Amino acid sequence: MFSRRIFISSLILLFLTASNSQCGWSATNDAVQGSAVFNRIVSQSNSNNWRALPIGELMGQVAKQLEGTPYKSNSLDSSPDREVCTVNLDGLDCVTFFENVLGFVRMIKKGERTQNDLVKQVTSTRYRGGIVGDYTSRLHYLSDWFYENESKHVVKVLSDLPGAETLKCKIRFMSTHPASYEQLVKYPNLVAKIKQQEDAINKRPVKFVPMSKMAAAEPLLQTGDIVAICTTIPGLDVAHTGLVVRTADGVAHFMDASSKFRKVTLEAGSISQYLSRNKTWTGAIFARPLEP
Repeated sequence: MFSRRIFISSLILLFLTASNSQCGWSATNDAVQGSAVFNRIVSQSNSNNWRALPIGELMGQVAKQLEGTPYKSNSLDSSPDREVCTVNLDGLDCVTFFENVLGFVRMIKKGERTQNDLVKQVTSTRYRGGIVGDYTSRLHYLSDWFYENESKHVVKVLSDLPGAETLKCKIRFMSTHPASYEQLVKYPNLVAKIKQQEDAINKRPVKFVPMSKMAAAEPLLQTGDIVAICTTIPGLDVAHTGLVVRTADGVAHFMDASSKFRKVTLEAGSISQYLSRNKTWTGAIFARPLEP
């Protein structure tokens, strides 16, 4: 996966280990930004008994509530000295869009209703082991995010879709481009930890659907499925993310926080049509949220 920085792509409060403290890192909590949006979605959920919906349909309902939200990049990198689980509902990038939707859905399904509950859910999926540590505790690469959250029984990677094959790429972008990350510039000792994580990712097989097979896989996709678009950029697995939203006419669309339109957008046409427009995209990994 890419880092979130590439896209231009109860909260757990703890003290870090001694080694992290020595390099200046601290973990902290932060309030949800966008209280009005949070309250609106919770109110809609309560009024319409969204908790009773299948998880995919609930993903679609929450995603529609965020349609039109302004695009905002780099929202997770607020400080080079501390890692904060930021939840901003007033501005989204392609990763925080699907992460926040999933966090909302898991919160609703568990009968939780507070902003701290949302941050807790986002923390559990965004970080390795669900614990905020230093910069390397965040799941920067999407294939790592899928592996970790499949292990937690949060999602199921759809590795058996028609035409699926093993993704052949070597993850190395962050360790070979540390100057692109303020945190790695300030704390170069973290580069070695990132490299260890990349090496671990490269040992795991990941199934994706190549672009040439996308139309055959499309009928099996459901609203709420998470989409990670693979790329030809050396060292990266994924260049863009979003959700499947199947409309009343049966068409499976791609919904994303679009840097082109500068807002959360339900893209025109089918997902296979949308993905074919970018020649640097090679296919996609799909994952389906599981009932908590």
